[in-house]
Parts: sequence; structure tokens; C-alpha cells
Amino acid sequence: MRFTEAGVEEFLNIFNEHKVAIRNFPGCSHLQLLKDADDPLCYTTLSHWKDPNDLEKYRKSELFASVWGRVKTLFAERSQAFSLERFIEL
Repeated sequence: MRFTEAGVEEFLNIFNEHKVAIRNFPGCSHLQLLKDADDPLCYTTLSHWKDPNDLEKYRKSELFASVWGRVKTLFAERSQAFSLERFIEL
């Protein structure tokens, strides 16, 4: 997610306000916020879900709607979301 300069602080406030609730949402086993090493306006959230249905329940939840509704107004450009699965692990 790439934010406007003014949006970064607001995003971090929103994330900090809701991170425990997101991490404790049924099925979420991991939540991490990553910051781009070269771009101070670029962040990524990484979450692990026990089952794809758990992620879908989160995406349809009131929690997601309230968080996403606020966060998406802060973007400098369209964000991307990916669902990944382990392929090769050493």
C-alpha cells in the first residue's frame, strides 16, 4: 500500500488501533506490518490464515469494513492484495 504523505500517520494510527482485534480474529495466526526500506510511504501487511474461509469471513466482517473504509481513503495509488500459498520452503 502506498500512502500520501499525510496518510501515513493516519494509517499507522488505524493499524495500531485495530491490530490486536485483527490478529485475534478467528483463523488469523499471524499479522505483521512491513515497511519498504526505500520508500517511507509504502507499507505491506502480511497475515496468515488457517483456512481461506477464515480470510473470507474476515473480509466480510464489520471489523474489516470499518478498517478498510478508513484506510483506502489514504492511498496515493491503487493498492494490491495477494493470496499466496507456500510453494517451496527450506
